[in-house]
Amino acid sequence: MRNVQIRTMTEEDLSQVAFLEQQIFTEPWSRNSLEDAVRNRDNEYLVACFGEEIAGYCGLWGVAGEGQIYNVAVAPAYRNQKIGEALLRELLDRGRRRGLTAFTLEVRKSNRYAIMLYQKLGFETAGIRKGFYDFPKEDAVIMWLYPAIPAGFT
Repeated sequence: MRNVQIRTMTEEDLSQVAFLEQQIFTEPWSRNSLEDAVRNRDNEYLVACFGEEIAGYCGLWGVAGEGQIYNVAVAPAYRNQKIGEALLRELLDRGRRRGLTAFTLEVRKSNRYAIMLYQKLGFETAGIRKGFYDFPKEDAVIMWLYPAIPAGFT
């Protein structure tokens, strides 16, 4: 991974992020939805940058000790460079520092590369949401990451 900087997303990033959202997802969030997410104090949104260019982003909504991960995305030109992994590791670290103890996400059942990444980070499949995605219609795999129980703890 070459000289990537991971930092908190700002409102100044929203135009680039909204453009990436349109490129990557079949049901993209609007710029207004992204702006609301960034402004919400319960959320943590990160961007991966090369200079002024945003190569990827991800978000987390934290509530009641749990984190819901949203919008894990890497621009096509920057894929296969471990940017998604670096973003997620930082997002999980920040979530833990905020006191979150479990994390969840949904991923398209056909997105095997994302599923392998989430498994590498310790996520486990917990179920399927039938017909969760539209355009095209597809099931979502529900995944959870729970903390390890320390040895000797009962």
